[in-house]
Amino acid sequence: MRGGCDVTGSSLQHVDQQGRDMADSGFNGLAVAAFESRMTAEMTRLIERHGGRPLVAPSLREIPLQDNSAALRFGEQLRTEGFDVLVLLTGAGTTTLFEILHSRHSKDEIKHSLKDTVLIARGPKPVAALKALDLQATLTVPEPNTWVDVVSTLDAYRPVKGLRVAVQEYGLPNPDLLEALQQRRASVFPVPVYRWALPADTAPLKRVLGEILTEHVQVLLITNAAQIDHVMQLLEQAGTSAQFQDACRKMVVASIGPTASERLRSHGLPVDFEPSHGKMGILVKETGEHARSILNTKRPR
Repeated sequence: MRGGCDVTGSSLQHVDQQGRDMADSGFNGLAVAAFESRMTAEMTRLIERHGGRPLVAPSLREIPLQDNSAALRFGEQLRTEGFDVLVLLTGAGTTTLFEILHSRHSKDEIKHSLKDTVLIARGPKPVAALKALDLQATLTVPEPNTWVDVVSTLDAYRPVKGLRVAVQEYGLPNPDLLEALQQRRASVFPVPVYRWALPADTAPLKRVLGEILTEHVQVLLITNAAQIDHVMQLLEQAGTSAQFQDACRKMVVASIGPTASERLRSHGLPVDFEPSHGKMGILVKETGEHARSILNTKRPR
Protein backbone atom coordinates (compact mmCIF):
# COMPACT_ATOMS: atom_id res chain seq x y z
CA MET A 1 0.00 0.00 0.00
CA ARG A 2 2.82 2.37 0.98
CA GLY A 3 4.58 1.62 -2.30
CA GLY A 4 1.40 2.47 -4.19
CA CYS A 5 1.12 5.78 -2.32
CA ASP A 6 4.72 6.63 -3.17
CA VAL A 7 4.10 5.96 -6.87
CA THR A 8 0.96 8.10 -6.85
CA GLY A 9 2.77 10.98 -5.16
CA SER A 10 5.62 10.74 -7.65
CA SER A 11 3.15 10.74 -10.53
CA LEU A 12 1.41 13.83 -9.17
CA GLN A 13 4.73 15.60 -8.84
CA HIS A 14 5.54 14.62 -12.41
CA VAL A 15 2.20 16.01 -13.66
CA ASP A 16 2.77 19.24 -11.71
CA GLN A 17 6.23 19.57 -13.22
CA GLN A 18 4.80 18.97 -16.70
CA GLY A 19 2.30 21.74 -16.11
CA ARG A 20 5.05 24.15 -15.00
CA ASP A 21 7.19 23.20 -17.99
CA MET A 22 4.28 23.84 -20.35
CA ALA A 23 3.58 27.22 -18.78
CA ASP A 24 7.26 28.17 -19.24
CA SER A 25 7.46 26.98 -22.86
CA GLY A 26 6.30 28.41 -26.14
CA PHE A 27 4.94 31.95 -25.88
CA ASN A 28 5.92 32.10 -22.21
CA GLY A 29 3.22 34.58 -21.20
CA LEU A 30 3.10 36.72 -24.35
CA ALA A 31 -0.27 38.17 -25.36
CA VAL A 32 -1.33 36.43 -28.60
CA ALA A 33 -4.14 37.81 -30.79
CA ALA A 34 -6.02 35.90 -33.49
CA PHE A 35 -9.07 36.56 -35.65
CA GLU A 36 -10.15 32.93 -36.05
CA SER A 37 -13.90 32.56 -36.64
CA ARG A 38 -14.82 28.92 -37.26
CA MET A 39 -12.54 27.55 -34.56
CA THR A 40 -12.40 30.33 -31.97
CA ALA A 41 -12.48 27.99 -28.97
CA GLU A 42 -9.86 25.66 -30.47
CA MET A 43 -7.52 28.57 -31.22
CA THR A 44 -7.93 29.88 -27.67
CA ARG A 45 -7.02 26.47 -26.21
CA LEU A 46 -4.02 26.09 -28.52
CA ILE A 47 -2.59 29.46 -27.52
CA GLU A 48 -3.08 28.65 -23.82
CA ARG A 49 -1.53 25.20 -24.27
CA HIS A 50 1.60 26.79 -25.72
CA GLY A 51 1.97 29.32 -22.92
CA GLY A 52 0.30 32.37 -24.46
CA ARG A 53 -2.41 34.73 -23.20
CA PRO A 54 -5.09 34.47 -25.90
CA LEU A 55 -7.08 37.37 -27.31
CA VAL A 56 -9.25 35.69 -29.93
CA ALA A 57 -12.19 37.34 -31.68
CA PRO A 58 -13.98 36.30 -34.90
CA SER A 59 -13.51 38.52 -37.94
CA LEU A 60 -15.61 36.59 -40.46
CA ARG A 61 -19.15 35.40 -40.90
CA GLU A 62 -19.63 32.90 -43.72
CA ILE A 63 -22.77 33.42 -45.78
CA PRO A 64 -23.71 30.50 -48.09
CA LEU A 65 -25.26 31.74 -51.28
CA GLN A 66 -27.95 29.08 -51.57
CA ASP A 67 -29.77 31.18 -54.16
CA ASN A 68 -26.58 32.27 -55.89
CA SER A 69 -27.47 32.97 -59.50
CA ALA A 70 -23.86 32.55 -60.65
CA ALA A 71 -23.63 28.99 -59.30
CA LEU A 72 -27.03 28.06 -60.70
CA ARG A 73 -26.13 29.57 -64.07
CA PHE A 74 -22.89 27.56 -64.00
CA GLY A 75 -24.96 24.41 -63.43
CA GLU A 76 -27.16 25.14 -66.43
CA GLN A 77 -24.17 25.85 -68.67
CA LEU A 78 -22.36 22.77 -67.40
CA ARG A 79 -25.38 20.65 -68.28
CA THR A 80 -26.08 22.19 -71.71
CA GLU A 81 -22.71 23.39 -73.02
CA GLY A 82 -20.10 21.85 -70.72
CA PHE A 83 -16.84 23.26 -69.39
CA ASP A 84 -13.32 22.19 -70.29
CA VAL A 85 -11.83 23.00 -66.87
CA LEU A 86 -13.24 23.53 -63.38
CA VAL A 87 -10.83 25.00 -60.81
CA LEU A 88 -11.83 24.22 -57.22
CA LEU A 89 -10.09 26.51 -54.76
CA THR A 90 -11.39 25.35 -51.35
CA GLY A 91 -12.93 22.29 -49.75
CA ALA A 92 -15.81 24.23 -48.21
CA GLY A 93 -16.44 26.02 -51.48
CA THR A 94 -16.44 22.75 -53.41
CA THR A 95 -18.98 21.20 -51.04
CA THR A 96 -21.20 24.29 -51.14
CA LEU A 97 -21.06 24.52 -54.94
CA PHE A 98 -22.26 20.95 -55.35
CA GLU A 99 -24.96 21.40 -52.71
CA ILE A 100 -26.30 24.31 -54.79
CA LEU A 101 -26.08 22.30 -58.01
CA HIS A 102 -27.83 19.30 -56.45
CA SER A 103 -30.72 21.53 -55.40
CA ARG A 104 -31.62 21.76 -59.10
CA HIS A 105 -30.04 18.74 -60.74
CA SER A 106 -29.55 15.11 -59.75
CA LYS A 107 -26.13 13.88 -58.64
CA ASP A 108 -25.94 11.52 -61.62
CA GLU A 109 -26.77 14.36 -64.01
CA ILE A 110 -24.01 16.58 -62.63
CA LYS A 111 -21.53 13.72 -62.57
CA HIS A 112 -22.32 12.90 -66.19
CA SER A 113 -21.93 16.56 -67.20
CA LEU A 114 -18.46 16.60 -65.64
CA LYS A 115 -17.17 13.48 -67.38
CA ASP A 116 -15.14 15.50 -69.92
CA THR A 117 -14.19 18.31 -67.54
CA VAL A 118 -10.68 18.61 -66.12
CA LEU A 119 -11.06 19.06 -62.34
CA ILE A 120 -8.25 21.09 -60.78
CA ALA A 121 -8.11 20.82 -56.98
CA ARG A 122 -6.09 23.48 -55.12
CA GLY A 123 -4.64 21.16 -52.49
CA PRO A 124 -5.95 18.31 -50.34
CA LYS A 125 -9.19 19.90 -49.07
CA PRO A 126 -10.91 20.14 -52.48
CA VAL A 127 -9.58 16.63 -53.21
CA ALA A 128 -11.30 15.31 -50.07
CA ALA A 129 -14.51 17.20 -50.90
CA LEU A 130 -14.55 15.67 -54.39
CA LYS A 131 -13.93 12.21 -52.97
CA ALA A 132 -16.95 12.62 -50.68
CA LEU A 133 -18.97 13.36 -53.84
CA ASP A 134 -17.59 10.24 -55.54
CA LEU A 135 -15.53 12.39 -57.90
CA GLN A 136 -11.80 12.45 -58.51
CA ALA A 137 -9.51 15.41 -59.17
CA THR A 138 -7.74 15.31 -62.52
CA LEU A 139 -4.89 17.44 -61.18
CA THR A 140 -3.94 18.46 -57.66
CA VAL A 141 -2.12 21.76 -57.19
CA PRO A 142 1.00 21.25 -55.04
CA GLU A 143 1.93 23.29 -51.97
CA PRO A 144 1.95 26.13 -51.22
CA ASN A 145 -1.30 26.17 -53.26
CA THR A 146 -1.18 29.83 -54.34
CA TRP A 147 -2.88 31.12 -57.49
CA VAL A 148 0.55 31.02 -59.16
CA ASP A 149 0.73 27.28 -58.45
CA VAL A 150 -2.77 26.84 -59.92
CA VAL A 151 -1.69 28.52 -63.16
CA SER A 152 1.63 26.62 -63.27
CA THR A 153 -0.21 23.31 -62.83
CA LEU A 154 -2.52 24.15 -65.73
CA ASP A 155 0.36 25.35 -67.91
CA ALA A 156 2.19 22.06 -67.37
CA TYR A 157 -0.94 20.09 -68.27
CA ARG A 158 -2.08 21.84 -71.46
CA PRO A 159 -2.60 25.31 -72.98
CA VAL A 160 -5.90 26.86 -71.96
CA LYS A 161 -6.27 29.10 -75.02
CA GLY A 162 -9.86 28.85 -76.24
CA LEU A 163 -10.94 26.63 -73.34
CA ARG A 164 -13.95 27.32 -71.13
CA VAL A 165 -12.53 27.56 -67.61
CA ALA A 166 -14.79 27.88 -64.56
CA VAL A 167 -13.24 29.05 -61.27
CA GLN A 168 -14.99 28.33 -57.96
CA GLU A 169 -14.31 31.45 -55.92
CA TYR A 170 -14.12 31.57 -52.15
CA GLY A 171 -14.62 34.43 -49.75
CA LEU A 172 -13.28 37.16 -52.00
CA PRO A 173 -12.53 37.02 -55.74
CA ASN A 174 -8.98 36.28 -56.86
CA PRO A 175 -8.43 38.82 -59.66
CA ASP A 176 -4.80 37.75 -60.19
CA LEU A 177 -5.86 34.18 -61.03
CA LEU A 178 -8.67 35.31 -63.32
CA GLU A 179 -6.38 37.77 -65.11
CA ALA A 180 -3.66 35.14 -65.60
CA LEU A 181 -6.18 32.78 -67.21
CA GLN A 182 -7.56 35.55 -69.42
CA GLN A 183 -4.02 36.48 -70.51
CA ARG A 184 -3.71 32.88 -71.69
CA ARG A 185 -6.81 33.45 -73.85
CA ALA A 186 -9.12 31.20 -71.86
CA SER A 187 -12.83 31.97 -71.58
CA VAL A 188 -13.10 32.45 -67.81
CA PHE A 189 -16.31 31.99 -65.77
CA PRO A 190 -16.05 32.99 -62.10
CA VAL A 191 -18.40 30.96 -59.88
CA PRO A 192 -18.77 32.59 -56.44
CA VAL A 193 -20.43 30.15 -54.04
CA TYR A 194 -20.12 31.92 -50.71
CA ARG A 195 -18.91 35.23 -49.39
CA TRP A 196 -17.61 36.58 -46.14
CA ALA A 197 -19.26 39.28 -44.08
CA LEU A 198 -18.22 40.98 -40.86
CA PRO A 199 -19.56 39.31 -37.72
CA ALA A 200 -23.01 40.47 -36.64
CA ASP A 201 -21.38 41.66 -33.40
CA THR A 202 -18.05 43.38 -34.05
CA ALA A 203 -17.51 44.47 -30.42
CA PRO A 204 -15.16 41.53 -29.53
CA LEU A 205 -13.08 42.19 -32.66
CA LYS A 206 -12.87 45.92 -31.87
CA ARG A 207 -11.72 45.09 -28.33
CA VAL A 208 -8.86 42.94 -29.61
CA LEU A 209 -7.90 45.62 -32.16
CA GLY A 210 -7.87 48.16 -29.32
CA GLU A 211 -5.35 45.99 -27.44
CA ILE A 212 -3.16 45.82 -30.54
CA LEU A 213 -3.37 49.57 -31.17
CA THR A 214 -2.27 50.31 -27.62
CA GLU A 215 0.64 47.87 -28.08
CA HIS A 216 -0.53 45.44 -25.40
CA VAL A 217 -0.19 42.47 -27.81
CA GLN A 218 3.11 40.88 -28.80
CA VAL A 219 1.99 38.23 -31.33
CA LEU A 220 -0.66 38.19 -34.09
CA LEU A 221 -1.73 34.95 -35.80
CA ILE A 222 -3.46 35.11 -39.20
CA THR A 223 -5.17 31.92 -40.41
CA ASN A 224 -7.18 33.24 -43.38
CA ALA A 225 -6.50 35.95 -45.96
CA ALA A 226 -10.00 37.39 -45.67
CA GLN A 227 -9.47 38.04 -41.95
CA ILE A 228 -7.05 40.85 -42.64
CA ASP A 229 -9.37 42.43 -45.24
CA HIS A 230 -12.10 42.71 -42.62
CA VAL A 231 -9.73 43.98 -39.97
CA MET A 232 -8.43 46.68 -42.31
CA GLN A 233 -12.01 47.57 -43.26
CA LEU A 234 -12.85 48.29 -39.61
CA LEU A 235 -9.58 50.15 -39.04
CA GLU A 236 -10.06 52.33 -42.11
CA GLN A 237 -13.56 53.22 -40.94
CA ALA A 238 -12.09 54.29 -37.60
CA GLY A 239 -9.12 56.07 -39.18
CA THR A 240 -6.60 53.89 -37.34
CA SER A 241 -5.12 51.75 -40.13
CA ALA A 242 -1.76 53.58 -40.04
CA GLN A 243 -1.59 53.12 -36.28
CA PHE A 244 -2.30 49.39 -36.73
CA GLN A 245 0.45 49.07 -39.35
CA ASP A 246 2.89 50.75 -36.97
CA ALA A 247 1.86 48.44 -34.11
CA CYS A 248 2.36 45.35 -36.30
CA ARG A 249 5.94 46.43 -37.07
CA LYS A 250 6.69 46.11 -33.35
CA MET A 251 5.10 42.68 -32.84
CA VAL A 252 5.38 39.20 -34.34
CA VAL A 253 2.97 38.72 -37.25
CA ALA A 254 2.65 35.04 -38.16
CA SER A 255 0.79 33.88 -41.28
CA ILE A 256 -0.54 30.38 -41.88
CA GLY A 257 0.78 30.32 -45.46
CA PRO A 258 1.64 32.16 -48.70
CA THR A 259 -1.91 33.19 -49.63
CA ALA A 260 -2.47 34.90 -46.28
CA SER A 261 1.04 36.36 -46.41
CA GLU A 262 0.38 37.86 -49.83
CA ARG A 263 -2.76 39.54 -48.50
CA LEU A 264 -0.94 40.88 -45.42
CA ARG A 265 1.78 42.45 -47.56
CA SER A 266 -0.81 43.97 -49.89
CA HIS A 267 -2.08 45.94 -46.89
CA GLY A 268 1.43 47.13 -45.98
CA LEU A 269 1.75 44.70 -43.06
CA PRO A 270 4.83 42.62 -42.17
CA VAL A 271 5.03 38.84 -42.27
CA ASP A 272 7.56 37.61 -39.72
CA PHE A 273 6.87 33.89 -39.70
CA GLU A 274 5.20 31.08 -41.67
CA PRO A 275 4.96 27.53 -40.23
CA SER A 276 6.39 24.44 -41.88
CA HIS A 277 2.83 23.36 -42.82
CA GLY A 278 -0.33 25.40 -43.20
CA LYS A 279 -2.22 23.96 -40.24
CA MET A 280 -3.54 25.92 -37.29
CA GLY A 281 -1.96 23.70 -34.63
CA ILE A 282 1.45 23.85 -36.30
CA LEU A 283 1.14 27.62 -36.74
CA VAL A 284 0.55 28.12 -33.02
CA LYS A 285 3.23 25.66 -31.90
CA GLU A 286 6.01 26.85 -34.20
CA THR A 287 5.22 30.56 -33.72
CA GLY A 288 5.47 29.98 -29.97
CA GLU A 289 8.88 28.42 -30.44
CA HIS A 290 10.20 31.40 -32.43
CA ALA A 291 8.20 34.33 -31.04
CA ARG A 292 10.69 35.49 -28.41
CA SER A 293 13.68 35.53 -30.75
CA ILE A 294 11.71 37.36 -33.48
CA LEU A 295 10.38 39.85 -30.95
CA ASN A 296 13.88 40.56 -29.69
CA THR A 297 14.99 41.52 -33.21
CA LYS A 298 11.99 43.86 -33.63
CA ARG A 299 12.20 45.39 -30.17
CA PRO A 300 15.92 45.55 -29.40
CA ARG A 301 16.73 46.57 -25.86
